[in-house]
Amino acid sequence: MRIIFMGTPDFAVPSLRRLVEDGHDVVLVVSQPDKPVGRKQILTPTAVKAEALTHDLEVFQPPILKTDEVYEKLASYQPDLMVVAAYGRILSERLLTLPRYGCINVHASLLPKYRGAAPIQWAVLDGEPITGVTTMQMDVGLDTGDILQVSKREIPTDMTAGELFDLLAEDGAVLLSETIRALEAGTLTRTPQPDEGATYAPMLDKSYSPIDWEKPATVLHNLVRGLNPWPAATCRWNGSTMKVWKTMVGEATDQPAGTLLSLQPLAIACGGGTSLVLTEVQGEGCKRMNAADFVRGHALPIGINLKEG
Repeated sequence: MRIIFMGTPDFAVPSLRRLVEDGHDVVLVVSQPDKPVGRKQILTPTAVKAEALTHDLEVFQPPILKTDEVYEKLASYQPDLMVVAAYGRILSERLLTLPRYGCINVHASLLPKYRGAAPIQWAVLDGEPITGVTTMQMDVGLDTGDILQVSKREIPTDMTAGELFDLLAEDGAVLLSETIRALEAGTLTRTPQPDEGATYAPMLDKSYSPIDWEKPATVLHNLVRGLNPWPAATCRWNGSTMKVWKTMVGEATDQPAGTLLSLQPLAIACGGGTSLVLTEVQGEGCKRMNAADFVRGHALPIGINLKEG
Protein backbone atom coordinates (compact mmCIF):
# COMPACT_ATOMS: atom_id res chain seq x y z
CA MET A 1 0.00 0.00 0.00
CA ARG A 2 1.29 3.49 -0.90
CA ILE A 3 1.39 5.48 2.34
CA ILE A 4 2.25 9.03 3.32
CA PHE A 5 3.27 9.09 6.99
CA MET A 6 2.87 12.24 9.10
CA GLY A 7 4.46 12.45 12.54
CA THR A 8 6.93 14.41 14.62
CA PRO A 9 7.99 13.20 18.12
CA ASP A 10 9.28 9.93 19.58
CA PHE A 11 5.76 8.54 19.97
CA ALA A 12 5.38 8.27 16.18
CA VAL A 13 8.70 6.50 15.52
CA PRO A 14 7.58 2.90 16.25
CA SER A 15 4.57 3.37 13.93
CA LEU A 16 6.76 4.53 11.05
CA ARG A 17 9.21 1.72 11.68
CA ARG A 18 6.40 -0.84 11.70
CA LEU A 19 5.05 0.39 8.36
CA VAL A 20 8.47 -0.16 6.82
CA GLU A 21 8.84 -3.59 8.45
CA ASP A 22 5.40 -4.61 7.16
CA GLY A 23 6.56 -3.90 3.62
CA HIS A 24 4.37 -0.91 2.84
CA ASP A 25 5.57 1.61 0.30
CA VAL A 26 6.09 4.70 2.46
CA VAL A 27 6.34 7.20 -0.38
CA LEU A 28 6.77 10.31 1.79
CA VAL A 29 7.30 11.22 5.43
CA VAL A 30 5.91 14.59 6.56
CA SER A 31 7.22 16.06 9.81
CA GLN A 32 7.34 19.46 11.45
CA PRO A 33 10.38 21.66 10.74
CA ASP A 34 13.62 21.08 12.63
CA LYS A 35 13.94 23.16 15.80
CA PRO A 36 16.85 24.52 17.84
CA VAL A 37 17.47 22.42 20.95
CA GLY A 38 19.48 22.93 24.14
CA ARG A 39 21.45 25.82 25.52
CA LYS A 40 23.44 26.14 22.30
CA GLN A 41 20.20 26.07 20.25
CA ILE A 42 21.53 23.47 17.82
CA LEU A 43 19.10 22.86 14.94
CA THR A 44 17.94 19.29 15.50
CA PRO A 45 15.82 17.01 13.28
CA THR A 46 12.56 15.68 14.65
CA ALA A 47 12.55 12.10 15.92
CA VAL A 48 10.44 11.02 12.94
CA LYS A 49 12.75 12.68 10.43
CA ALA A 50 15.77 10.96 12.00
CA GLU A 51 14.03 7.59 11.76
CA ALA A 52 12.91 8.21 8.18
CA LEU A 53 16.44 8.98 7.06
CA THR A 54 17.68 5.64 8.41
CA HIS A 55 15.29 3.99 5.92
CA ASP A 56 16.24 6.34 3.05
CA LEU A 57 12.70 7.75 2.99
CA GLU A 58 11.94 11.16 1.52
CA VAL A 59 11.13 13.75 4.19
CA PHE A 60 9.00 16.86 3.70
CA GLN A 61 8.82 19.56 6.42
CA PRO A 62 6.44 22.34 5.41
CA PRO A 63 6.05 25.18 7.93
CA ILE A 64 2.41 25.52 6.89
CA LEU A 65 0.07 22.77 5.66
CA LYS A 66 -2.80 24.83 4.30
CA THR A 67 -1.33 25.88 0.98
CA ASP A 68 -1.99 24.79 -2.57
CA GLU A 69 1.68 23.91 -2.98
CA VAL A 70 1.59 21.44 -0.06
CA TYR A 71 -1.63 19.87 -1.30
CA GLU A 72 -0.29 19.47 -4.83
CA LYS A 73 2.94 17.93 -3.57
CA LEU A 74 1.13 15.34 -1.45
CA ALA A 75 -1.32 14.62 -4.26
CA SER A 76 1.55 13.96 -6.65
CA TYR A 77 2.45 10.82 -4.66
CA GLN A 78 -1.01 9.33 -5.26
CA PRO A 79 -1.22 7.78 -1.78
CA ASP A 80 -3.65 5.00 -0.95
CA LEU A 81 -3.56 6.05 2.70
CA MET A 82 -2.16 8.72 4.98
CA VAL A 83 -1.16 7.71 8.51
CA VAL A 84 -0.90 10.40 11.19
CA ALA A 85 0.76 9.86 14.57
CA ALA A 86 1.38 12.88 16.81
CA TYR A 87 2.08 15.14 13.85
CA GLY A 88 1.01 18.24 15.76
CA ARG A 89 -0.97 20.10 13.09
CA ILE A 90 -4.61 20.09 11.99
CA LEU A 91 -5.28 18.63 8.53
CA SER A 92 -7.70 20.34 6.16
CA GLU A 93 -10.69 18.50 4.73
CA ARG A 94 -9.16 18.30 1.28
CA LEU A 95 -6.03 16.65 2.70
CA LEU A 96 -8.15 14.21 4.70
CA THR A 97 -9.98 13.12 1.55
CA LEU A 98 -6.92 13.04 -0.70
CA PRO A 99 -5.94 9.35 -0.25
CA ARG A 100 -8.15 6.54 -1.53
CA TYR A 101 -8.68 5.26 2.03
CA GLY A 102 -8.51 8.63 3.76
CA CYS A 103 -6.37 9.27 6.84
CA ILE A 104 -5.86 7.00 9.86
CA ASN A 105 -4.68 8.49 13.14
CA VAL A 106 -2.87 6.67 15.96
CA HIS A 107 -4.09 8.33 19.17
CA ALA A 108 -2.83 7.45 22.66
CA SER A 109 -6.10 7.20 24.56
CA LEU A 110 -9.34 5.28 24.67
CA LEU A 111 -11.43 7.70 22.66
CA PRO A 112 -13.59 9.66 23.22
CA LYS A 113 -11.67 10.24 26.47
CA TYR A 114 -8.62 12.46 26.29
CA ARG A 115 -8.91 14.03 22.88
CA GLY A 116 -6.16 16.55 22.28
CA ALA A 117 -2.43 17.04 22.64
CA ALA A 118 -1.48 15.34 25.92
CA PRO A 119 -3.63 12.23 26.42
CA ILE A 120 -0.90 10.13 28.03
CA GLN A 121 -0.01 12.69 30.66
CA TRP A 122 -3.61 13.45 31.56
CA ALA A 123 -4.50 9.79 31.99
CA VAL A 124 -1.75 9.60 34.61
CA LEU A 125 -2.61 12.97 36.16
CA ASP A 126 -6.19 11.82 36.61
CA GLY A 127 -5.12 8.52 38.15
CA GLU A 128 -6.73 6.40 35.45
CA PRO A 129 -6.25 2.65 36.02
CA ILE A 130 -6.52 1.82 32.31
CA THR A 131 -5.71 3.62 29.08
CA GLY A 132 -4.73 2.52 25.60
CA VAL A 133 -4.40 3.40 21.95
CA THR A 134 -7.11 4.04 19.36
CA THR A 135 -6.81 4.01 15.59
CA MET A 136 -9.29 6.47 14.17
CA GLN A 137 -10.57 7.46 10.74
CA MET A 138 -9.77 11.16 10.79
CA ASP A 139 -12.33 13.88 10.16
CA VAL A 140 -12.20 17.67 10.44
CA GLY A 141 -12.82 17.64 14.21
CA LEU A 142 -10.20 17.35 16.94
CA ASP A 143 -9.86 13.58 17.45
CA THR A 144 -13.56 13.09 16.73
CA GLY A 145 -13.37 10.62 13.84
CA ASP A 146 -14.79 7.09 13.77
CA ILE A 147 -13.02 4.53 15.95
CA LEU A 148 -11.39 1.71 13.99
CA GLN A 149 -9.57 -0.46 16.52
CA VAL A 150 -8.53 -0.22 20.17
CA SER A 151 -5.89 -1.75 22.41
CA LYS A 152 -5.90 -1.35 26.20
CA ARG A 153 -3.18 -1.23 28.85
CA GLU A 154 -3.26 -1.02 32.65
CA ILE A 155 -1.49 1.88 34.36
CA PRO A 156 0.33 0.79 37.54
CA THR A 157 0.05 3.32 40.36
CA ASP A 158 3.80 3.99 40.28
CA MET A 159 4.16 4.37 36.50
CA THR A 160 5.23 7.75 35.14
CA ALA A 161 3.87 9.42 32.03
CA GLY A 162 7.25 8.92 30.37
CA GLU A 163 7.21 5.19 31.01
CA LEU A 164 3.63 4.93 29.75
CA PHE A 165 4.53 7.00 26.69
CA ASP A 166 7.13 4.45 25.60
CA LEU A 167 4.75 1.51 26.06
CA LEU A 168 1.87 3.14 24.21
CA ALA A 169 4.15 4.12 21.33
CA GLU A 170 4.92 0.44 20.78
CA ASP A 171 1.27 -0.54 21.31
CA GLY A 172 0.28 2.04 18.71
CA ALA A 173 2.63 0.54 16.14
CA VAL A 174 1.17 -2.93 16.65
CA LEU A 175 -2.41 -1.63 16.49
CA LEU A 176 -1.66 0.36 13.34
CA SER A 177 -0.30 -2.75 11.67
CA GLU A 178 -3.44 -4.71 12.60
CA THR A 179 -5.71 -1.89 11.44
CA ILE A 180 -4.10 -1.66 8.01
CA ARG A 181 -4.17 -5.43 7.65
CA ALA A 182 -7.92 -5.37 8.32
CA LEU A 183 -8.32 -2.47 5.88
CA GLU A 184 -6.59 -4.46 3.13
CA ALA A 185 -8.69 -7.52 3.92
CA GLY A 186 -11.93 -5.53 3.77
CA THR A 187 -12.86 -6.46 7.35
CA LEU A 188 -12.27 -3.09 9.02
CA THR A 189 -15.33 -1.60 10.69
CA ARG A 190 -15.95 1.98 11.80
CA THR A 191 -17.69 2.98 15.03
CA PRO A 192 -18.80 6.61 15.45
CA GLN A 193 -17.52 8.22 18.64
CA PRO A 194 -20.19 9.01 21.23
CA ASP A 195 -20.32 12.55 22.59
CA GLU A 196 -21.00 11.14 26.05
CA GLY A 197 -17.80 10.67 28.02
CA ALA A 198 -15.68 12.85 25.74
CA THR A 199 -12.89 14.73 27.52
CA TYR A 200 -10.06 17.00 26.40
CA ALA A 201 -6.36 16.68 27.23
CA PRO A 202 -4.76 20.11 26.75
CA MET A 203 -1.05 20.70 26.25
CA LEU A 204 0.93 20.90 29.49
CA ASP A 205 3.25 23.73 30.52
CA LYS A 206 5.19 24.74 33.61
CA SER A 207 2.17 26.39 35.19
CA TYR A 208 1.07 22.89 36.23
CA SER A 209 4.35 22.19 38.05
CA PRO A 210 4.02 23.80 41.53
CA ILE A 211 2.78 21.36 44.16
CA ASP A 212 -0.21 22.55 46.17
CA TRP A 213 0.17 20.83 49.53
CA GLU A 214 -3.49 21.46 50.34
CA LYS A 215 -4.42 18.73 47.86
CA PRO A 216 -4.59 15.07 48.98
CA ALA A 217 -1.45 12.95 48.68
CA THR A 218 -2.95 10.69 46.00
CA VAL A 219 -3.64 13.69 43.78
CA LEU A 220 -0.10 14.97 44.26
CA HIS A 221 1.41 11.54 43.65
CA ASN A 222 -0.44 11.44 40.32
CA LEU A 223 0.76 14.98 39.57
CA VAL A 224 4.38 13.94 40.05
CA ARG A 225 3.90 10.86 37.84
CA GLY A 226 2.01 12.76 35.17
CA LEU A 227 4.58 15.56 34.87
CA ASN A 228 7.54 13.17 34.68
CA PRO A 229 9.63 13.72 32.54
CA TRP A 230 8.25 17.16 31.58
CA PRO A 231 7.61 19.75 32.89
CA ALA A 232 8.20 18.06 36.30
CA ALA A 233 6.45 18.76 39.59
CA THR A 234 8.17 21.32 41.83
CA CYS A 235 8.09 22.62 45.38
CA ARG A 236 9.93 25.25 47.40
CA TRP A 237 12.84 24.02 49.51
CA ASN A 238 14.96 26.37 51.57
CA GLY A 239 14.21 29.34 49.32
CA SER A 240 14.81 27.60 46.02
CA THR A 241 12.82 25.40 43.63
CA MET A 242 13.20 21.65 43.92
CA LYS A 243 11.98 19.23 41.26
CA VAL A 244 10.13 16.17 42.54
CA TRP A 245 10.55 13.13 40.31
CA LYS A 246 9.16 10.23 42.32
CA THR A 247 6.89 9.86 45.34
CA MET A 248 4.70 7.47 47.26
CA VAL A 249 1.63 8.03 49.39
CA GLY A 250 2.57 8.14 53.08
CA GLU A 251 0.74 7.65 56.36
CA ALA A 252 -2.13 9.67 57.78
CA THR A 253 -1.25 12.78 59.78
CA ASP A 254 -2.98 15.52 61.74
CA GLN A 255 -0.35 18.14 60.86
CA PRO A 256 -1.22 21.15 58.66
CA ALA A 257 -0.71 20.72 54.91
CA GLY A 258 2.85 21.57 53.88
CA THR A 259 4.45 20.56 57.19
CA LEU A 260 7.77 18.73 56.92
CA LEU A 261 7.04 15.57 58.91
CA SER A 262 10.37 13.75 58.64
CA LEU A 263 13.61 13.65 56.67
CA GLN A 264 14.17 9.89 56.59
CA PRO A 265 11.87 9.27 54.79
CA LEU A 266 11.27 12.74 53.35
CA ALA A 267 7.57 13.13 54.17
CA ILE A 268 5.32 16.20 53.89
CA ALA A 269 1.78 16.65 55.17
CA CYS A 270 -0.90 17.10 52.52
CA GLY A 271 -4.58 17.95 52.44
CA GLY A 272 -7.21 15.71 53.97
CA GLY A 273 -4.93 14.37 56.69
CA THR A 274 -2.64 12.61 54.21
CA SER A 275 1.09 12.75 53.58
CA LEU A 276 3.43 12.35 50.62
CA VAL A 277 6.86 10.69 50.73
CA LEU A 278 9.36 12.13 48.25
CA THR A 279 11.74 9.42 47.03
CA GLU A 280 13.62 11.10 44.15
CA VAL A 281 14.26 14.83 43.89
CA GLN A 282 16.51 17.40 42.24
CA GLY A 283 17.62 20.65 43.82
CA GLU A 284 18.62 23.69 41.81
CA GLY A 285 22.02 23.09 40.24
CA CYS A 286 21.99 19.45 41.35
CA LYS A 287 21.53 16.10 39.68
CA ARG A 288 18.51 13.87 40.23
CA MET A 289 19.09 11.77 43.32
CA ASN A 290 17.49 9.67 45.99
CA ALA A 291 15.70 11.94 48.45
CA ALA A 292 17.54 10.35 51.37
CA ASP A 293 20.85 11.42 49.85
CA PHE A 294 19.57 14.90 49.02
CA VAL A 295 18.45 15.77 52.54
CA ARG A 296 21.82 14.78 54.04
CA GLY A 297 23.27 17.89 52.46
CA HIS A 298 20.13 20.06 52.29
CA ALA A 299 18.30 19.41 55.54
CA LEU A 300 15.52 21.62 56.88
CA PRO A 301 14.07 21.58 60.44
CA ILE A 302 11.29 19.07 60.94
CA GLY A 303 8.03 20.96 61.52
CA ILE A 304 8.78 23.77 59.06
CA ASN A 305 5.99 24.50 56.58
CA LEU A 306 7.06 24.31 52.95
CA LYS A 307 4.15 26.50 51.84
CA GLU A 308 6.02 29.41 53.35
CA GLY A 309 8.95 28.89 50.95
